[in-house]
Amino acid sequence: MVFGTFDLLHLGHLNFLMQAKELGDKLIVSVARDLNVFKVKGQRPINHEKLRLKNISLLPVVDKAVLGGLKDPWPHIIKVRPDIIALGYDQKIYVTKEKPKGAARELQLKLIEKGLKKTEVVRLKPFWPQVYKSRILRRELGSKP
Repeated sequence: MVFGTFDLLHLGHLNFLMQAKELGDKLIVSVARDLNVFKVKGQRPINHEKLRLKNISLLPVVDKAVLGGLKDPWPHIIKVRPDIIALGYDQKIYVTKEKPKGAARELQLKLIEKGLKKTEVVRLKPFWPQVYKSRILRRELGSKP
């Protein structure tokens, strides 16, 4: 299972999804709600959540895409009970300075608290040699933050 905004799809997103897919049999993508994108990033996505969900669903690497929770991310995570949650190299939610090797300690502790003791948290690598960032694409397209 992975989480993201996936506003302006680019090669970095595709690489992220392909890395995550290699970790298991099925890839479930949780697409962030517009309200939550604004809360976390301080700006609204260019594309509406339903369009972002549709676009991510069309990618062959994605087995299932769902909208994230509005107030609480846990109900759909608990329902899916993923074996692995893959985080992008730059995802900062649930990340602390004291993290186990390659994972997010805070998220791992929350998973245990929610009864998902077997769910592993994996940190994925950036797409090299070029790091693709949606905020760079927004700037290049002339979109206001």
